[in-house]
Amino acid sequence: MKLLENKTAIITGATRGIGRGIAIMFAQQGANVAFTFSASVDAAKALESELNDLGVKAKGYQSNAAIFDAAQKLAADVIKEFGTIDILVNNAGITKDNLLMRISEDDFDKVIEVNLKSVFNLTKAVIRPMMKQRKGSIINMSSIVGINGNAGQANYAASKAGIVGFSKSVALELGSRNIRSNVIAPGFIETEMTGKLDAATVQGWRDAIPLKRGGSPEDIANACVFLASDMSAYITGQTLSVDGGMN
Repeated sequence: MKLLENKTAIITGATRGIGRGIAIMFAQQGANVAFTFSASVDAAKALESELNDLGVKAKGYQSNAAIFDAAQKLAADVIKEFGTIDILVNNAGITKDNLLMRISEDDFDKVIEVNLKSVFNLTKAVIRPMMKQRKGSIINMSSIVGINGNAGQANYAASKAGIVGFSKSVALELGSRNIRSNVIAPGFIETEMTGKLDAATVQGWRDAIPLKRGGSPEDIANACVFLASDMSAYITGQTLSVDGGMN
C-alpha cells in the first residue's frame, strides 16, 4: 500500500531542488500532484511527464503564490481538476542575502513576500476545501536559518522564522477540523544551487555537520511523506529539523 494513495497534493516551487524531490517522491507514494512554477516552463513540462509516467495525475501551474488572488485561483483550479486538496506543501522560496547594513528595503520586502506572504496566501486558499472534507495536512518549509539565524540573511531568517509561528497558530485554529499544520526545517541540502559553489567551502560545511554529509532533496521528501501521510495523524504544530544534527 502506497502511503499517499488517492491523495492530492499542491507543491509550490517544484521544478528544481527540494520541491522537485518532494513531487517525485509524492508521486511514487501514489499522490496526485499539482505543482507551481514561476518561469521554468520546460522544466515544468518535463516534471509533469515524469510524474505522469509514475501512474498518477500531475499538472503544473504557472502561478505566483506571493499574489493573493493567484493563490485563490490556483486552489479553485486544482479543486476543479483534481476534486480534492489533501496536502499543501509551501516550498517556494528565494534568498537575497546581504548584511543588514546593505540590505535594501526592496530586498527585505521581496523575500518576506515570496517566502512568508505566499504561505499565508496559499494556506488561506486551501483551508475551505480542507475544512469541508474535515481532513488535511499543511507542510511549510522553513530552514535551520529560521531557527538559528544566520549573518547576512536577516531577511531570509525573518521570513523562515515567521513560517514557524504562523504554522503553530494554524495548527491551534484548525486542529478541531482534523487539519494538521507542521514545519520542516532543512539544514544544508545539496542541490543544483550548491553545485555551483566552491568545492572546498562545501566540504567545510559537510565537515561541520554531525552526520558528516549534506542532505539530499530525498531526505526532505521523506520527512514530507511522513507528515503528509496518516502515519503522522496525531502530529500537528511541530517543527521537524532535517539537518544531520546541525541544530
